[in-house]
Amino acid sequence: MTTVKTIEKIDAREIRRKLGLNQQQFWSTLGVTQSGGSRYESGRNMPKPVRELLRLVHVEQIDIKAIKREDWDVIEYLKAQEPELYKSLKKSARSKGKKAA
Repeated sequence: MTTVKTIEKIDAREIRRKLGLNQQQFWSTLGVTQSGGSRYESGRNMPKPVRELLRLVHVEQIDIKAIKREDWDVIEYLKAQEPELYKSLKKSARSKGKKAA
């Protein structure tokens, strides 16, 4: 059996342009230098951690500075110990987010 590794392609340049940010603004929020970001935009392979940060910050619009370990711990606890409550809260949060948009 052959395992095929799927690499999710993210077009960082397109995301940056849609957001109306210059390279310095876009990449600095991820802790990446402008020159490093330029290389990624030009086709150099982007490491998975950078790709995931890009997705969280610029696609999902999550303020990673606001996330605390305790928040993550609560989420993991709810998922494991109170799955129905977790699903209900997740559904409520989604519907609230749609109303605000």
